[in-house]
Amino acid sequence: TLAAAVAAGKKAPETVAEPLTTRDRFSGDFPPLDFWMAGWDSCPGSYPEVWGKNGVLPETIRRECREHAESIRILPPPDPAGALEDQAASVSRDLSTFMDLYSDAWPVLINLLPAAACGKTAPEGDSESSGSGRYGALPDEAYALAAVRAGIPVVNFTPNLLESEEVLSSARKNRVPVAGRDGKTGQTFFKVVLASALKARGFSVQGWYSLNLLGNADGKNLMNPENASAKLANKTAVLNAVLGASSPKKPPDVFHQVRIDYYPPRGDAKEAWDLIDFSGLFGLPMSLRVNLMGRDSILAAPLILDLARWMTALKAGGHGGPVPELAFFFKSPVGDDPPATFQDQVFALDILEKRCRKAEIP
Repeated sequence: TLAAAVAAGKKAPETVAEPLTTRDRFSGDFPPLDFWMAGWDSCPGSYPEVWGKNGVLPETIRRECREHAESIRILPPPDPAGALEDQAASVSRDLSTFMDLYSDAWPVLINLLPAAACGKTAPEGDSESSGSGRYGALPDEAYALAAVRAGIPVVNFTPNLLESEEVLSSARKNRVPVAGRDGKTGQTFFKVVLASALKARGFSVQGWYSLNLLGNADGKNLMNPENASAKLANKTAVLNAVLGASSPKKPPDVFHQVRIDYYPPRGDAKEAWDLIDFSGLFGLPMSLRVNLMGRDSILAAPLILDLARWMTALKAGGHGGPVPELAFFFKSPVGDDPPATFQDQVFALDILEKRCRKAEIP
């Protein structure tokens, strides 16, 4: 879907620019609204072939985007069973290839790999000191390492914890911004909005039940409890962060449960249900029910383009290391003291934009 958005932008820029939250945040031609795309994919075939299988985009859109999407450069990923440094070296070579293709572009690495379980232990007889690198690392860590070493900003849109100390220290040293983790696209976005409003109104929240139904590859992958554990933890932690934000008291004891169920008939047309129990004056109970009929990839793709623009502006301004001010986009933002409530997250973006504007930008 991201490939389709990039392709559509070549023919009708306004089609892609309209849903971006950064559309009116930056003035002039920087950061650019003209996007190019290249990357790695283990799925064989061109993007137009994949579109026909996953059923996300209607035929009219696929037809309009086909020509440019077929030209997007896609390479096979490095062997995930190899040592970390070997994988990073392979990624570095590919990054050089991509940057030669688009020599005038500002590169940003977007991590869109599936949610993964924690890495495995090293093979018997091997060790860190062997110089071969670490075995069993998360598959996306090699990409992040290669990018920050090359001075390329990194956006971690997945729940995978790839912001190791090695990645972050290299990012600070090379003045490379790093943002993540776990893109906040649908249900969790509205959860932050509603929880912030309930908190601001002075209501007491007793319970919050969330159910996600999706039938795409992401939903199927998350049926593995190990793969889903980080995402569920991120979704669950959001509520306490919001309700406890700026509060001198301990966050309220809220019964909060989150479920993700794979339901193939829905495909990418994700459905999310929320049941919220809260009380007001005299502690009298009330409830709120929310039913989101979303489109998983359609919700996510514009945010990825937004983040590419933010990272370009931050890179140009010389920012290095985590960017907690981009918490608006993530369930589990990386960095110190990220803003938690919706109001604070939007305010943080305003401040961050002013910092970017003051920086010397070409």
